[in-house]
Amino acid sequence: MRVFKFGGASVKDAAGIRNVYDVLQKAGYEDVLLVVSAMGKTTNALELVIKNYFDKSAELNASVQEIKKYHNQILLDLFEDENHAVFAAVNEHFSDLEYFLAHNKSPNYNFVYDQIVSMGEIISTTILSHYMNFRGIDTQWIDVRNYIKTNNNYRDAEVDWELTQNNISKNIKTKSLNITQGFLGSDENNFTTTLGREGSDYTAAIFAYCLNAESVTIWKDVPGVMNADPRYFENASLLNQISYREAIELAFYGATVIHPKTLQPLQKKEIPLHVKSFINPLLKGTVVSKGATLEPFMPCFIVKRDQLLISLSSIDFSFIMEENISEIFGLFHEFKIKVNLIQNSAISFSVCVEDKFGNFKDLLAILSKKFKVGYNENVTLYTIRHFNDAAAQTVSEGKTVLLKQLGTETMQIVTKE
Repeated sequence: MRVFKFGGASVKDAAGIRNVYDVLQKAGYEDVLLVVSAMGKTTNALELVIKNYFDKSAELNASVQEIKKYHNQILLDLFEDENHAVFAAVNEHFSDLEYFLAHNKSPNYNFVYDQIVSMGEIISTTILSHYMNFRGIDTQWIDVRNYIKTNNNYRDAEVDWELTQNNISKNIKTKSLNITQGFLGSDENNFTTTLGREGSDYTAAIFAYCLNAESVTIWKDVPGVMNADPRYFENASLLNQISYREAIELAFYGATVIHPKTLQPLQKKEIPLHVKSFINPLLKGTVVSKGATLEPFMPCFIVKRDQLLISLSSIDFSFIMEENISEIFGLFHEFKIKVNLIQNSAISFSVCVEDKFGNFKDLLAILSKKFKVGYNENVTLYTIRHFNDAAAQTVSEGKTVLLKQLGTETMQIVTKE
């Protein structure tokens, strides 16, 4: 069996749904399982519903109706007959959502989030399954919540591998085209859970692991994995091959390659992962597998903008010791500030961080009581895997270099534009 994953961008409208059909015609659909995300920006729209629900906003119903309107337009574009069964099926899912909003008693935000946001994947796969049947490809629509079982850590649930393996291996019919939802699972009480960051890719890996799949393919709007972001680098090149380890290293430093939790189950069974274009599905794309680190071998660039470079030193010139560093990292965790680079000497400590939630000013007030604090805002962190002199010159030319750190394979440079 092969596992294909289609993200929200690939099914954002009727043209996208039709293109999935075309991709399957070219790539083949026998003995295939599709893992599909919510359509377009539906997850964001459902997050607005959740906000309106907790705010008791008068806009709650309007926010639900906007999502219904969006999906209904896609249905009208795909199906000539408004009496087609898909209209009733999608309407039933919206009725389930509205029933939950009217009758839920739980004040737990994360629980409510999972029950509501999951409707995006349920509806998108319902539409896709009906459309494939309409075009002559028989499908089996699968509710992933009956197969992937998790704990009740809502919004970042952990998979119960034993139960999940048993459910999938015994009940999935591997010869038909199966269509299921990414990102979702359920707990022991059958309440919906979500799998956290990159949850749909992870879902594909879970099914592949449990079914001993031949391969996983993630279909994207790019030719494959590039050695640099084309928005920042003019001559970005396609990487034909990446090892599992290299992909994890790149992800660690912030590359949007593949999340490590997706790679881990695939690596255990050496199941290759392909990243291919749903625009040009016959192109080879990139394969992540056991083997050569990189093919072709070249520097890989990762860019993180809007960073903060913080320098701390002791007020009395005493050493920055383990207890100081432990306290500092505890504060970073408390204020939800992500650390991307560390450099320390006897009496100073520098970190490049990401202040996603805007908490730095509050943190600064606390740090300033114990340390001398200097900082630079709006800096850029460049990470170069397999660096050389030319690569370093590329990222530092015309910029002020505030900090540079070298390892055996990796160079990191903090610059001010």
